[in-house]
Amino acid sequence: MSEDKPPSRPSLFKIFDKFFPKTLKPRAQLMQALEEAEENLVIDPYSRSVIEGALQVESLKVRDVMVPRSKMIMISSEASTKNLLQIMVASSHSRFPIHNEEQDSILGVILAKDLLAHLANNQDDEFNYREYLRDALSVPESKPLGALLREFQQNKSHMAIVLDEYGEIAGLVTLEDVIEQIVGEIEDEHDKEEDNIIDYGDGRFLLQANTTLSEFNDFFDSNIKSDDYDTVAGLVISGFSYLPEQLSEISLHGFQFKVLKTDNRRLHLLEVQHQTSDEKLKDN
Repeated sequence: MSEDKPPSRPSLFKIFDKFFPKTLKPRAQLMQALEEAEENLVIDPYSRSVIEGALQVESLKVRDVMVPRSKMIMISSEASTKNLLQIMVASSHSRFPIHNEEQDSILGVILAKDLLAHLANNQDDEFNYREYLRDALSVPESKPLGALLREFQQNKSHMAIVLDEYGEIAGLVTLEDVIEQIVGEIEDEHDKEEDNIIDYGDGRFLLQANTTLSEFNDFFDSNIKSDDYDTVAGLVISGFSYLPEQLSEISLHGFQFKVLKTDNRRLHLLEVQHQTSDEKLKDN
């Protein structure tokens, strides 16, 4: 007489056949399938957020996550060893673009560990950064994040210089910036609290969705008030009357809001611009 066997768990392939049929589904249906998978304990909430983040990466551009030029920490090609060390210690970064005298071109990237190794062995000699200069990967603002991630992997790079349509320096983007779009914020003991509102130039501003209306009003000299919510996220969700999807746009109080990062629970990152007169007339 054979013993009763415990019920076997469905294979991973059967699970994906159930929740992700072979027929291509629109994005909304795919998100619904992920929600059902979580409800049926096929995946946990964190796994769902990672999958959603991976999908979001494919629809974002480099300009959506880059550090704008005004926030970049670059080092002059004329900097002394003492200057290099001071900048590196103050910033707590590990990679630094080296620019030419005109500050319109990046010569390459140096690593903090190379300077530290030099100081450990040659304390009295000036650090010749050219001996350690690494090529800087350059990418356009319009490059999809998914393609950039693959390029980072192929080139074994951790940083890229972002160029605008005229080939001028627009900012920089790191491997960590891309990965954070998938798994969420990665903070370490050196991370400093970032500004809630960052000027990207061209009339575009990057905005943390949990920015208070009070801070928003102070920054933009506006007068948005509500008894129902006190953050910009609340303002935007109220305008849609539901939690909007990534890249959704809405015009509110003379501003154009674009959702850059969200999950199934809340908004994280927004882009905001002042509406032009023509746009305001169109909305009215």
